[in-house]
Amino acid sequence: MGILYDDVVIINQSEKEGDPSVITVNCPDKTGLGCDLCRILLFFGLNIIRGDVSTDGKWCYIVFWVIGKSTTRWDLLKKRLVGACPSCSSASGFFYYRSELQPPKPPDVYLLKICCHDRRGLLHDVTGVLCKLELTIKKVKVSTTPDGRVMDLFFVTDTRELLHTKKRQDDTYDNLKSVTGDAMISCDIEMVGPEVTACSQASSFLPSVITEDIFPMKIPDELPNLSLTCSSVSIAIDNSLSPVHTLIQIICHDHKGLLYDIMRTLKDYNIQISYGRFFIKKGICEIDLFIIQADGKKIIDHSKQSALCNRLRMELLRPLRVTVVSRGPDTELLVANPVEISGKGRPLVFHDITLALKMLNVGIFLAEIARHMIGNREWEVYRVLLDEGDGLSVPRSKIEGGVWKMLMGWE
Repeated sequence: MGILYDDVVIINQSEKEGDPSVITVNCPDKTGLGCDLCRILLFFGLNIIRGDVSTDGKWCYIVFWVIGKSTTRWDLLKKRLVGACPSCSSASGFFYYRSELQPPKPPDVYLLKICCHDRRGLLHDVTGVLCKLELTIKKVKVSTTPDGRVMDLFFVTDTRELLHTKKRQDDTYDNLKSVTGDAMISCDIEMVGPEVTACSQASSFLPSVITEDIFPMKIPDELPNLSLTCSSVSIAIDNSLSPVHTLIQIICHDHKGLLYDIMRTLKDYNIQISYGRFFIKKGICEIDLFIIQADGKKIIDHSKQSALCNRLRMELLRPLRVTVVSRGPDTELLVANPVEISGKGRPLVFHDITLALKMLNVGIFLAEIARHMIGNREWEVYRVLLDEGDGLSVPRSKIEGGVWKMLMGWE
């Protein structure tokens, strides 16, 4: 049995701005599908206020109620959501389930070199253009010369898979030129091989401030700064309400990407959601999920229950790690973003970091992104050396708080 292409994802846009739009996904199921869909919604800046998930293990039906923006690109959003749905192949406009798929080809990597005269907010403006064009930043190296020039090296992949064409490259240049204006000196785009991206890796050395002492894998007895975390998380597991499923109930304060953080954790644990509902009202999120393990059974083992609850609690209390530290005479902002087992990291982190610093009127002297193993997990680590000029006029605590609030959507 097949379904029409247009029926895989249906978006009913709200007539009034501020009212929820409804997104319906009806497709074959896979473990982690909810995570993949929530990641796309997060990338498009949508706020999920309600949702329902139902699946029999082979086919799923998911409904999201979301708050969009006047700039939301709904047609493109639908295309990206359809692309995330598994096991679909086209035949005369119909889509059919395929149980076996070839692993996707790794995307081509391009080096985007931009040389500009420096100014406050420049890096954020450039990053915003790349996000708008769906160019995913894999690595970045930004440096400022003594004469006030900045060299930005972005290693990117193209979601649209068109960056090899002259039209796409010209469009990228025109968009960058529109935000940089006369500040742009040069802009070059070239495809690079794995040997170049390997050589571009940042130093493997990490200051002790981003080791397990600051980014622990377990919840400390006292969080270092409760003003920079969600204040409380309630998680309960119940095996008495269903003969075949484990019920997990979560009550916590809302933050940007909340549902993605939950789905990402369940995906990493290879746990499937059979039925779920979630509702966010006045900043409080209530979630009920009926789940099973990869073997199709309940989670009976108490140690597994405890490990899952602790991991979820940690991901909801501190989904990212933010700190501002001294690096000799300089000040460095450090942000660590957990990477899914699938290799994907939380979207738009660098965009939000640069936006927060722009709003705080704090310049960037040097920036780099690289992935590192901290403990037994891979993290995407953002290191930003702040431009202090005649002295850092913004207190470090305000910088740390401002970046955290932007990342959590509390700004």
